Amino acid sequence: MITTSNKASAKNIVFFDSGLGGLSVLSEALDRLPGENYIYFADNLYVPYGMKPQEDVRRFILGAFERIMENEVKAIVVACNTATSLVVRQLRSDYGIPVIGMEPAVKPAVEHNRASGKRVLVLATPITLNQTKYAELISRLDGDHIVDSLPLPELVTYCEELNFDRGTIGAYFRDKLAPYDLNNYGTIVLGCTHYPFYRELLKELLPPHIELVDGSRGTVSRLSDVLETHGLMNSQTRGRLTFSCSGETAYIQKLERALALYRTELSV
Repeated sequence: MITTSNKASAKNIVFFDSGLGGLSVLSEALDRLPGENYIYFADNLYVPYGMKPQEDVRRFILGAFERIMENEVKAIVVACNTATSLVVRQLRSDYGIPVIGMEPAVKPAVEHNRASGKRVLVLATPITLNQTKYAELISRLDGDHIVDSLPLPELVTYCEELNFDRGTIGAYFRDKLAPYDLNNYGTIVLGCTHYPFYRELLKELLPPHIELVDGSRGTVSRLSDVLETHGLMNSQTRGRLTFSCSGETAYIQKLERALALYRTELSV
């Protein structure tokens, strides 16, 4: 168990994901809110979530949080679109602390493209795209019917393997994007937190007019607002980061390596 002082602002912010994808959101938080204490918890025992039955994934996540909440926690960031759609409401009810979820960044993408007449392509996992919450999001925001969706479940596996080989991943993207006339698209939404690990490679493959967006910045902005509103901001200069996971603890070394890669090579 991780212990902190009893001062609420010094308690931990938990970032949760099935694996290492949520590191892309944590990285934004480390830059924007460097004074906070973070626990990054990966449910690597069950990664990836994207192709598993929804009720199984829901059970995995709620079981993980029974362990996570043994720590002193002041806020939770569910840094996973799939997990957000399945459990965020229950987490808010169960624990009574701020819980920040994620959803594919469809709103800014649609707003950006509405004037140009270009289309939006959402890349996400099958379970996210099949959720009622996603359908409701599209119904609410896509009145002009400019949004298309493309499941990329294999990309999560590549990321978990730390496979960033340009030849392999480039061929994968070219195959998946082949049915789409990319000249018709203005924005591609990276709708899974694993996908920003491939942002720079995608930029090399896409026409230069296409913008890539994800939910990291908006999620961390929301976290910052909630902390300030509840008087939970930590005033220290530099906080602490602790990694934890549900499966083999050797995975923690992979998390550390993946975060370093993301911050120094993959997101520049």
